[in-house]
Order: sequence, then structure tokens, then C-alpha cells
Amino acid sequence: MHQALAILGPTASGKSSLALTLAQHHNGEIVSMDSALVYRGMDIGTAKPTRAEQALVPHHLIDLIEPAASYSAARFVRDCLGTCADIHARGKLPIITGGTMLYYKALVDGLDDLPESDLAIRATIEAQAAAQGWPHLHAELAKVDAPTAARLPTTDAQRISRALEVFRMTGKPLSAFFSERPRPELPFRLHALSLEPSDRSVLHARIAQRFDVMLAAGLLDELRALRQTHALTPELPAMRCVGYRQAWQYLEGEIDRDGLRETGLAATRQLAKRQLTWLKPMQEIERFDCLDPQVNRLVEHWLSERVLQALDNRTFSSENS
Repeated sequence: MHQALAILGPTASGKSSLALTLAQHHNGEIVSMDSALVYRGMDIGTAKPTRAEQALVPHHLIDLIEPAASYSAARFVRDCLGTCADIHARGKLPIITGGTMLYYKALVDGLDDLPESDLAIRATIEAQAAAQGWPHLHAELAKVDAPTAARLPTTDAQRISRALEVFRMTGKPLSAFFSERPRPELPFRLHALSLEPSDRSVLHARIAQRFDVMLAAGLLDELRALRQTHALTPELPAMRCVGYRQAWQYLEGEIDRDGLRETGLAATRQLAKRQLTWLKPMQEIERFDCLDPQVNRLVEHWLSERVLQALDNRTFSSENS
């Protein structure tokens, strides 16, 4: 049976760097599992792999759509399975990596088809939030969908909005769409690992350093150019991405430069917290401390014992790359 590797973890944990190293060592190709990397032109704020990195190793499922379009977990599953099949046909190892935990859950657990967004209902929710605040809407969500509300911070505007939108459209809580069922049978054996910090304060320092690099690299100019060439609004999924939402607020004069950095860092830390919350109950993944200087060596050891023994070395070996 074909094999595949998944590298999970919160933002700034080193997933992309590890994936690149392993792909080079083990004749692999990288399959992005990141809901922001699908957008063309959004390079700086998404920490998209550079052209040099993409030249070293083939990368897939990035630059798929324009920022005004939308992408779903269901489409990710279809695209991911098709891409992995192509990689296997080339005799290589798919390395699926990214921090969009919903995509991973959809891949391994399956996901009922969610209704498409209703812009009118979403606008009503946004107006209600502007008048009453997101904590009030979170409390409303808790009355109709307690499981979803329990895993969301009271300020997670994007996900609170979507959960209420689904309920108002269908009369069913969002959690009902994640119905229990036998896991879908993947056409390959998936080995998953997670990079997680032993000290969150160090991860937060990494997040701050990376956000400062993005600002210095021209995040604001990138967004200005996107706004000139696309019909964008702050409600679009692309513009809700961490970093871009705060940059939009800055360009609109809603926050100053210090506020941009402060709110951007806070949102990124919240993203990392949510990602770790998704990861916590997953029992099938191997966990590594992303702050350990020896993490790459430890992952290589695990890979050689658990994964590479399952592979046909005539097919998956660095000599064949």
C-alpha cells in the first residue's frame, strides 16, 4: 500500500522547513494543507514558500485561486487525494503539511457537505456583532450549538459568524455536520506527526519575529496592490486571514502602526492556540517538541523506524530523487 506523511503543528513551529528537509532526503513532494496558501498574490502574509524553495522540491495546492474566490475543506480533500495519487504514480512520497486543522480532520475523518455561504445572512450577523459585540454572539451560539461554542474563543469572529450562519440557514448546528461515521478509507497509509512547543512563550517570540519580518518585507504594500487589482471586501475569507485582516484595518485608518503589530500578534497567538486545541485530542499522531534543537534528527529516527520500513526502498529513497 502507498504511504504518505503528514506534518502538523501550530503556526511558526517549523512545519515548512521540516517538510522541505524530509522531501529532499526521501524523494518527496510537498502538498500544502494551508487555507491561506491557496490564494494567488498573497505571498508575504502567508509565509508562502519562496521560488527557490519551490525549485528545490515540487509544492502542490498553492496559488490555486484569486483572493476574491473561496476554497472549502471538501475541495481540499478532493485536491489532496488527486495530488497524492499523482505523486505516488511518479514513485515519490507525498508530504502533506500545514496548519489548517479542519482540512486534516476532513481528510482523515470525513466531513459532511456544508451549505455555501449566504452573504445576506452573514451581513446581518456582522451588523449584529458591530452593535452587540462578538462575545454576545458567542453566547447566542452556545444556546444553539454548545459543542462548537465550547471550542471557540468569544472573540473568534470568523468561526462564530460561520457557525451562526449555518444554523440560521439550516436550523442545524454546525457540530451536527461533523456526524460520527466510520472513518473514510484513504487510498494510502497516512503517518502523522506534530511539531508542538514545550514552552509557548518561545513560540510566541517566534511568532513576533516572523510578523515583524512580514511587515518589513512589505505586507502592507502587498495588500494595497491586491486591493487595486481585485474586488475585495473585509468579509472575504482571504481577507480574514491573520495578518491581512489587521493590515486591512490599518489601511482603513481603524488602527495605527502599533495597533497593527499588537492586534496582528494577538490574532496569530490565538491561531496557534486554536491549532493546539485541535491537536490535543488526536491520538494517532506522533508528537515532537518543535523547540528541541535535535527535532529534525528525532523525526528522521522515527521516520526510519515507523515509515521507511513500510516503503519500498527501491521506490522511496534519496538515491532515486
